[in-house]
Amino acid sequence: MKQLVSIYKSAIKDEMYLYVRKSEKFSRVPDDLMQIFGRADHVMDMLLTEDKKMARVDAGKVLSELEEKGFYLQMPPARDDYMLDLYKDTSHRYEGL
Repeated sequence: MKQLVSIYKSAIKDEMYLYVRKSEKFSRVPDDLMQIFGRADHVMDMLLTEDKKMARVDAGKVLSELEEKGFYLQMPPARDDYMLDLYKDTSHRYEGL
């Protein structure tokens, strides 16, 4: 299976992407999702095949959801909590310098 897809990034949510069939654009994307997604900035168009290697998504899953729902929503990667702790209130470390 292969599809010509358009990929859009959210102007509101960092690292959130929406994959749609190029021929259908947003016609099958629910209005509620578009409200949350915000302005859709076009990133690229590509011919997507099941064996296409992609960084953070499985091409087969994208194609399956395009067939079933008409879109695929790529969520931002999970943030590791311990990384956030590194930046919490470090001001006390510099007191008295």
